[in-house]
Amino acid sequence: MPEAPELQVVKEVLERKLPGQRVEQARLLRPTVLRSLAAQDFGADIVGREFTRVSRHGKSLTLTLSPDRLLVLFPMLTGALQYCSPSGRVAKITCLVLGLSGGMELRYLDDRQMGMVYYISPEQAGEVGRLEVSEQAPDVLDQPLSFQEFQERLKRFHGEIKGILTRGQLVAGVGNAYADEVLFQARIFPFRKRRTLTEEELRRLYDAVYWVPRQAVEVLRELMGENIHQKPREFLKVHGKGGQPCPVCGGRITAITANQRVTNYCRRCQPGFLIRT
Repeated sequence: MPEAPELQVVKEVLERKLPGQRVEQARLLRPTVLRSLAAQDFGADIVGREFTRVSRHGKSLTLTLSPDRLLVLFPMLTGALQYCSPSGRVAKITCLVLGLSGGMELRYLDDRQMGMVYYISPEQAGEVGRLEVSEQAPDVLDQPLSFQEFQERLKRFHGEIKGILTRGQLVAGVGNAYADEVLFQARIFPFRKRRTLTEEELRRLYDAVYWVPRQAVEVLRELMGENIHQKPREFLKVHGKGGQPCPVCGGRITAITANQRVTNYCRRCQPGFLIRT
């Protein structure tokens, strides 16, 4: 799933490329990903409109078109955007192709069609439930909450700390991968209950939840370049590294499937027990 760091790089690239370009052609190859609330005929309505702005909040990307249209993308687990030449091979997983006045194409790819693309007018934003939920939390790459604000906000939530991070209501933009990285940096067992965390652990969590994604953006700018459909994760320290040595202590990184997702952590650096209470 593209999370805030990857989507931030996508946003920065498209911000340089899209504004001022008109949509000259629209091809919907896999209709299941599109929710067109603004018009019955998506293709006829979007052609001729000009991109004016690109914005991101959490794990969603919003492309603003004039006049009065928004293309809101939730890539979810397998979605991605590609900015490329029309001569480039159209992958089988391509769902939507927009031909642009500058001679390039913007494509939405989604192997399992789990993502969602909403075509709406600005006043319909409240009808997009996921957008409404994501806007409730401050973005993880924006100006951070103070430690006191973070503590107070965290008190609203119960349960395991990884689940709280990925829910998107404490901070927006952290998913499964970066939750693993944040908790490794903070040296906190992913399945610890929120109420059991000490103030020292909370301080480490607060520092890590903002530091890790920002550092990742710096790395991803180099790794992705303008290939925004890529999602490099090799540089991560524990996520996806089950069975490999921990970069800190050398112990073996654990991979556990729980709550329908894989969690990676180091048993030595992040000690804890899977006991339900």
